[in-house]
Amino acid sequence: MDWVTGDCEPFEVREPEEQTIPFVFNSPHSGRIYPSEFLAASRLDAAGIRRSEDHYVDELFGDAPAFGAPFLLAHFPRAYLDVNREPYELDPRMFDGALPSYVNIGSMRVAGGLGTIPRIVAENMEIYAHRLPVAEALARVETIYKPYHTCLRRLIARTHARFGLAILIDCHSMPGNIRLAGSDIRPDFIIGDRYGTSASAELSRAALHILEDMGFNAVRNKPYAGGFITEHYGRPVRGLHALQIEVNRALYVDEVTLEKKPEFELIAAALSTFMRQMVEFAEDFSLDMTLAAE
Repeated sequence: MDWVTGDCEPFEVREPEEQTIPFVFNSPHSGRIYPSEFLAASRLDAAGIRRSEDHYVDELFGDAPAFGAPFLLAHFPRAYLDVNREPYELDPRMFDGALPSYVNIGSMRVAGGLGTIPRIVAENMEIYAHRLPVAEALARVETIYKPYHTCLRRLIARTHARFGLAILIDCHSMPGNIRLAGSDIRPDFIIGDRYGTSASAELSRAALHILEDMGFNAVRNKPYAGGFITEHYGRPVRGLHALQIEVNRALYVDEVTLEKKPEFELIAAALSTFMRQMVEFAEDFSLDMTLAAE
């Protein structure tokens, strides 16, 4: 199996029978199909290499099409290619040969080992046993990254054209040991809006209140404010809103065995309630925007 040569599809869109709401859902990090060639090139075992997955997030938000929204999800793993980065955030120390001049080699994410082609998975575990050919890195960008973003961009543009509004919900999970800085508070959910730049404050507050009303500890932007996708696609002044939601993995998965906990179905049900209530809020939000424009 090889994503680059097209032996299987690297991502899919789960469409509703008819799109009836101005939402697009996206799960870029829940892919869990690992090409044998990739595993062979890794120094990690089959369990270790999965540490950076957003485990089962595609299933947690799986009801999105039933509410009338398209759902884009990756099948390729984040450890192989991270589409929540710029297209060319690459670490030259990982590759044999010179990288093109347009590559961003100096970002904080590259320095941390979490570029477009990651060097590590969680807990600073090195992925590769040897350097990769530069051509392989560029091929992943050309054949998977760019088509993925083309697809996401089209879904957002289609939604905006139909409703005059598009709300992207970028779905992620976070390690169970995450704490707020300077406290022992462990958030169950984090809503990221790039500190108010990627989505309306009303949408962010609504998301927080919905989760809090269900009894969860929900916070905004810290320590995760949103990545490249949220920053790149959120343009609130144009009616393009992007929210990132992080789910604490300890709520629903055993982070050692990666098996679902008995609470998995409860968290999935809670997220279905979250989606339904966000849709209900967006109906009034859209009406308010329309009235304000008149």
